[in-house]
Amino acid sequence: MLLEGIKIGYALTGSFCTFSKTIPQIENLVKEGAEVIPIISQAVNDFDTRFGTAEDLKAKLTKITGKTPISTIVEAEPFGPKAILDILVIAPCTGNTIAKIANAVTDSSVTMACKAHLRNGRPVVIAVSTNDGLSANAKNIGILLNTKNVYMVPFGQDDPIKKCTSLVADFDKILPTVVEALKHKQIQPILVHKN
Repeated sequence: MLLEGIKIGYALTGSFCTFSKTIPQIENLVKEGAEVIPIISQAVNDFDTRFGTAEDLKAKLTKITGKTPISTIVEAEPFGPKAILDILVIAPCTGNTIAKIANAVTDSSVTMACKAHLRNGRPVVIAVSTNDGLSANAKNIGILLNTKNVYMVPFGQDDPIKKCTSLVADFDKILPTVVEALKHKQIQPILVHKN
């Protein structure tokens, strides 16, 4: 198993339409031997959407990982001083969360987990999912591409005609991105063609 003995924090933010693609990636990490600790943003914790209820999602995460999702700043803060994780994955990572991480705003469970984990010089993997990746958030993605210990899941335009500024990660590349990030390497290529 590729990730035997590795502790992974897996954070989900409110790109609800991508959960059907990211949940199987959590299962893949567990199958590869990782201990996965789920972390959810307040939106994920609180909102029922056309893609499912918050309670159903939390139950699914608990079943897959064997752990109750962390959903508060207070619960996420120990990731720093206790150095709990080997790697943190944020997938999906919304434009809102990207902007906060890039600009050192720590006001959620996910941004606290990221800040606390980065303080230990350990890798963070980000899977972009934002409608403004090639507009308002382009500068923030650029900052993260140049931030030490931050690694990007390969991403591309998901609908260049109807949503020309939208970017989405190739969620199937989360596992190989994690494997490379644990070696402090960025998987290549970062930019991929999406259909």
